[in-house]
Amino acid sequence: LQLTNPDVSYNSPAVDPASSRPYEISLVDSKSCKEHNDALKLTAGNSEGEISPYQPRPPSLPRLSKSSKTGSVEETVRTRRLRNSQESLSDPAETGSSTDSLKEDQTVPAPGNSLSEFESRPCSQQSDPIDQWVRSTKVRLSPVQPTGPLPALEKSFASATLRAANRIDRDCLDYSVLAKEKLGERLHRNLSDSRLLENMGSDSASVNSLRSTYSVLSPIRPQDVRNRSFLEGSVLGNGALLGAEELDRYFPDRRLGIYIATWNMQGEKGLPPNLDDFLLPTDSEFAQDFYIIGVQEGCPDRREWETRLQETLGPYYVMLYAASLGVLYLTVFVRRDLIWFCSEVEHATVTTRIISQIKTKGAVGIAFTFFGTSFLFITSHFTSGDAKIYERILDYNKIVEALGLPKDLPDTNPYRSTPSDVTTRFDQVFWFGDFNFRLSKDRVDVEAIMNRTVEGDMGPLLEHDQLSKEMNDGSIFKGFQEAPIHFFPTYKFDIGCDIYDTTSKQRTPSYTDRILFRNRQAGDIKVVKYTSCSSIKTSDHRPVIGVFHVKLRPGRDNIPLGAGQFDRGLYLEGIRRRITRELKRREAMKSQGSSTICTLS
Repeated sequence: LQLTNPDVSYNSPAVDPASSRPYEISLVDSKSCKEHNDALKLTAGNSEGEISPYQPRPPSLPRLSKSSKTGSVEETVRTRRLRNSQESLSDPAETGSSTDSLKEDQTVPAPGNSLSEFESRPCSQQSDPIDQWVRSTKVRLSPVQPTGPLPALEKSFASATLRAANRIDRDCLDYSVLAKEKLGERLHRNLSDSRLLENMGSDSASVNSLRSTYSVLSPIRPQDVRNRSFLEGSVLGNGALLGAEELDRYFPDRRLGIYIATWNMQGEKGLPPNLDDFLLPTDSEFAQDFYIIGVQEGCPDRREWETRLQETLGPYYVMLYAASLGVLYLTVFVRRDLIWFCSEVEHATVTTRIISQIKTKGAVGIAFTFFGTSFLFITSHFTSGDAKIYERILDYNKIVEALGLPKDLPDTNPYRSTPSDVTTRFDQVFWFGDFNFRLSKDRVDVEAIMNRTVEGDMGPLLEHDQLSKEMNDGSIFKGFQEAPIHFFPTYKFDIGCDIYDTTSKQRTPSYTDRILFRNRQAGDIKVVKYTSCSSIKTSDHRPVIGVFHVKLRPGRDNIPLGAGQFDRGLYLEGIRRRITRELKRREAMKSQGSSTICTLS
């Protein structure tokens, strides 16, 4: 197509990208070669393939003087570039994918050409260099054809339009898949983990689909809602609120992690500055689901002690329940996401003192059901004295007979329960505390055995342990077990050091602080760790800790749920203290780094 004008006869060749046919565009100026208009825009014509021109008539640009031409070229370039970009957006022939190949005009002037070379041409052959440069920078895009067959998609890939997740990180797969692959290994997942988005090559639709497909709460089909019966869960155990499906979703291996700690605090008012070693030892790979802490001769301010525990455990845990008998404290913390599967909590106390007003010896018990497994936790303080073995046995017998639990909780296996023994009415029982059983040996002989101990072999010491002997004889803690002991005696130390009693009494080192357990089914409780905490030295006793994995069973609908209740005030106070402590630590580090005082040692 040739467009001509008698005033100007300069033609610019171009190529149509759709038909690859050459055509020419003639720029027309009716007054002067210094005044110009925008380039013609070619549009598709009728269905017969004809091309009709469309030439708009924008206002003419003002005439530029020779003195201002060279100084305002850069400004004019910016103006033309902006106008050209706006025209390109409205022209369908100028738009395309950034991944297509580019075809540039071959009439781009060399960057070294000066304006004087342009002015030396005849006026009839001159075209605005800015207009020519803008026109040459317009990109011509051509479609890209695949060079070969497209690769096949993986089986785990799905289209985002189907609202299905792409291939994701293994940590975010469903529990049922992980249970088969890991063969019982306990794995945890967190859908809010940043690794989830880092390892996914998908868009927001896939992420939203992931939340519904792999969520902790699986979707419910309307047919299941129609067929679900309350009596079905109560009688058969299928479809219960805490049934097998719910249990397998959270605990595919059906194992619960329990952390138990017992400590005789000696009634000290001053608490240790840090309880991390007591509750969160560094040699443990994971934190546990439950934290049960029993204290004998606790500090006078029980609320302060519970607040310190909450501050140490942080926002992941909440205090499910706490009970006390005088200075005997028992506290239960649970992971915040698991509180919905706990039943109502019950507690009972028994004092073994003849004068009940002096509540330093006795027991505190807390009972509840988690899914379908009933738990009983007892912390106690027996009669002290090296030779008072019989009195300690009496304390035990009184506690198992007088501890009135359960109250309203259903017995999960009433056929194996005994009215005279509270420990037979629960699936899993943990009894821990200061039992005050000693080593029946002189101190000199005990220290000699300890000096000969190699690699934690405490067998020679335990041959003289009073509690082990009475348990073997069946006179106390019937049906209970204890994990092997590989730590030194936890009683009695001088305050603040690792030296045993140096007072005039010269008490014999003994294993007074113990953790025992009993289960209805053999093998339900697996011992992971049983040791002492040697870094806590504010008392004459060393804390004893134990980590256990406990077998869980599905529940039925006859279990009264606790409705997620916990001590919210304690939780907020513990978190506030935790934040305040962190801010003070950062401020101290900042001031220490900016200090200019030097010290000589």
